[in-house]
Amino acid sequence: MYESYKPHPLLAQVPLTVSPFVNLPTSVTLPYTYKTVPTSLPPSVTIDASQPDGKARYVVSASGEHAAHPEEILGACRSLEQHLKKTQADAQEAIQRWETSIRERDLAEKRRVAPGWLDRDEKLLQPSRAAASMGSSHERSLLDSQPAGPDMSQLPSVSPRDEGAELDRAFGGLDMQ
Repeated sequence: MYESYKPHPLLAQVPLTVSPFVNLPTSVTLPYTYKTVPTSLPPSVTIDASQPDGKARYVVSASGEHAAHPEEILGACRSLEQHLKKTQADAQEAIQRWETSIRERDLAEKRRVAPGWLDRDEKLLQPSRAAASMGSSHERSLLDSQPAGPDMSQLPSVSPRDEGAELDRAFGGLDMQ
């Protein structure tokens, strides 16, 4: 099968020299535990035989009871993140509604105490004069009367008091017999 070896005439003229700097390869000694590679490859670890159309579940828990594909784990993490964000947004909204209701109740209480005070830009309350038909002239208050002269406006007006008459007015007259 092999033809007889005949060197090429030009190559036969080139002398061969062995360089002291070149080490020729030696044969490798194999260990006793050496096993040959099988001719057929084992089945892929990324393909689950029980789920041929599904994705392989090769991420296994420490206990070995649960296995999942990385995309399933990422999907679960994303859904958990969305749930947490939704829960946080709902909680923030509930807090805002609660704070708004507190402000509205406080404002309603202030409007009940001083109606009109918070609804206007000017903040000066002025009392309205009672109608003349509401009270008779002899029941007028000292605050409603005008000072008689210019000197009277500077002096405080104090009327002499009769405590007995005031008690009779408050509790009714007690006739002593």
